[in-house]
Amino acid sequence: MADNEIPILSRLKPPAGAVRGKRRKGRGPGSGLGKTSGKGMKGQKARHPGGLGMLGFEGGQMPLYRRLPKRGFTNHFAKTVVTINVKDLARFDAGSTVDEAALRASGLVKRTCDVIKVLGDGDIDRALTVKVHAFSKSAKEKIEKAGGSTELVAIPVPAPITRGKKKKN
Repeated sequence: MADNEIPILSRLKPPAGAVRGKRRKGRGPGSGLGKTSGKGMKGQKARHPGGLGMLGFEGGQMPLYRRLPKRGFTNHFAKTVVTINVKDLARFDAGSTVDEAALRASGLVKRTCDVIKVLGDGDIDRALTVKVHAFSKSAKEKIEKAGGSTELVAIPVPAPITRGKKKKN
């Protein structure tokens, strides 16, 4: 094999005739697609905006997305809350501190969330220091009854969205 026959990325090119130029429509009769640019004579498909490619277009009939009633509401400011039960805290050693990092390391919290709340399902037999955003009344009582302590962590507030004028220096 000669040096120029070895396939090297910088020398790769398609075989002859594989790549063709773009078809330029509406450039006169010599182009093969002049005058009506392959759209035929008249009709909705020949007109400029067309409107046929619009998503949900039903030939002029009232489209389904406009016929059906609109229901519901999505609150974009809602906080995502992950709940953990008191019985889930039994996997931690006595005297340890249970915070968001420890809960993520143990696999109890996996997805992104705004608030972690401990609920009172189950029992706990060891003293833990639990630092999360919220506790139910029964969960707080059970943790403190077992000799542990509860600490509330502030819920993070997102920075306000600033629009319009920029600050002057």
